[in-house]
Amino acid sequence: MKPTKIWCLLLLGLFVLPLTAQEPVVIDSLANNLPNVGLNTTSADLVPNQGFTLKTLLRGILGMAALVLIAFLFSANRRAINWKTTAIGLGIQLLIAIGVLKVKFVQVIFETIGSVFVSILDFTRAGSQFLFEGLVVDMDTFGYIFAFQVLPTIIFFSALTSVLFYLGIIQKVVKGLAWLLTKSLGISGAESLSIAGNIFLGQTEAPLLIKAYLEKMNRSEILLVMVGGMATVAGAVLAAYIGFLGGDDPELRLIFAKHLLAASVMAAPGAIVISKILYPQTETINTDVQVSQDRIGANFLDAIANGTTEGLKLAVNVGAMLLVFVAFIAMINGILGGVGEYTTFNTWISANTPYDSFSLEAILGTVFAPLMWLIGVNNEDVMLMGQLLGIKLAASEFIGYIQLAELKNVANSAHFTYNKSVIMATYMLCGFANFASIGIQIGGIGSLAPGQRKTLSEFGMKAVLGGSLASLLSATIAGMILG
Repeated sequence: MKPTKIWCLLLLGLFVLPLTAQEPVVIDSLANNLPNVGLNTTSADLVPNQGFTLKTLLRGILGMAALVLIAFLFSANRRAINWKTTAIGLGIQLLIAIGVLKVKFVQVIFETIGSVFVSILDFTRAGSQFLFEGLVVDMDTFGYIFAFQVLPTIIFFSALTSVLFYLGIIQKVVKGLAWLLTKSLGISGAESLSIAGNIFLGQTEAPLLIKAYLEKMNRSEILLVMVGGMATVAGAVLAAYIGFLGGDDPELRLIFAKHLLAASVMAAPGAIVISKILYPQTETINTDVQVSQDRIGANFLDAIANGTTEGLKLAVNVGAMLLVFVAFIAMINGILGGVGEYTTFNTWISANTPYDSFSLEAILGTVFAPLMWLIGVNNEDVMLMGQLLGIKLAASEFIGYIQLAELKNVANSAHFTYNKSVIMATYMLCGFANFASIGIQIGGIGSLAPGQRKTLSEFGMKAVLGGSLASLLSATIAGMILG
């Protein structure tokens, strides 16, 4: 099918899908009796979604225009930008969001896939219970212990992903998605394989699919590989997010699974849109879609062992990272709080902001609040949303999701007012775009293509910007539709 025909179908879909949509719901069809997502709160505590209106449409358009403008300002070649690719990419994001949030049969598809992730959490729990027993099961006594409830999920899902990769299942799915991206958005086969792979794999695993092409890729292609890694998350940590955002409630787990999956899928066209604005393609590209034939492990059992080992490394790294960053944030807040107490600045902060005292969160919330307003966040929640974006950039999305779990609980002194903010934050945080990921990509992708290491280091900050803008695009579109 020619790109022109695909573009026409996308435009048609934008008009047809809203007509087939359901009436406005608070979150989705599963949440009729549980309108607002909260780990420890009920639906009566948050202002429900208002539904799609002219006002939310205009706010959404403003947000998308602002994000595209930011990318345009940082573009390496503004005259070479392919605005048709930009329009098609945004159209695909809109179609996915409308489908997930409003169209019943699309919701069913994502809910079905989400239920697989929820089942994986239950399977992991069986293994965790065997090792830790009461520390996992008896939460009334021991509480929710992050190390025992969340980190084992990363290990098991990593092993499962390794098996699926060994069997060639992931490669087949990725190749199909890559073909669609190549035909609709006109990117190279290697780029589309990497982007599609990022939906399931991490930012250093997905490039394995294009290992044979990495050394030959031009600068525009390399940036897209990097932005794609920054804009998405690996399946292993996606399952972990579902676990601690949804807690023990199976309905909440399924709701978050659906939204996190949608965020990861929406990030693929979003990453292409932003990357091709930041560094437009000006060279001839190869549109052949061929997956590298490298396999993880010599046999089935070796694949499980390799995946388990890699998952253990990732889980230990995540645990150590969280310990250090949470401790550093506490230390910084202790210092800032002391300064605020000495200068009586804490009193002003408490009276005029959602925060009790001068803190890192208050600074980040203030800095990013204008951007949050531009993408459609309600006035009452702009600082809290800005805080989450800042924490994600400075520390990691894991810390951001931990803070989100607290902000959606109205029992806490600082909490969201609107349910829409919870959903938008879920989409916004779904990506590896932070400063630490620059080093991870230089090391990981650079080991596969040593000749590209210089380009990788030059594009580090631009990749963080691109990944962040792609995630913000997804959040903007979701907020526009939810109202």
